[in-house]
Amino acid sequence: MTRRAIIVHGLEDARAALAAAAELGVPVTLRSAPGAAAYLGAQIFRQIIETARAEYPGVDAVGVLDCGEDAGFALAALRNGVERVRVDLPAETRARVADIARQHGAALDDDPVSALDLLDCDTPAERCRTWLREPQNR
Repeated sequence: MTRRAIIVHGLEDARAALAAAAELGVPVTLRSAPGAAAYLGAQIFRQIIETARAEYPGVDAVGVLDCGEDAGFALAALRNGVERVRVDLPAETRARVADIARQHGAALDDDPVSALDLLDCDTPAERCRTWLREPQNR
């Protein structure tokens, strides 16, 4: 089964995404907003993902922090226990960061699948359920 991606902007978004995934029995990727490592930070993002996962322990969920074009943010995220990072780097630098990620038991994420962005969403749980049900997203 293909993992669907949802861009979360905080704990309530993560909870909505995991509640919908639990209800539908599907795996999900919780992505941060593009470049979120710069303003949210790795520790806060990791805490959001861990808190939501603790509330929905049966859901297969992966957290991905977007680090933009900054290798330093990606390395800090890996040191802080983030399991996957998205980063836009030149090939040689990307290969080094990918190697460091593997050493931390983590990985780089470059999944091109589109994601539902919950920014300014009034009904995140409903939007997540709809998104995760849609056949074109499977």
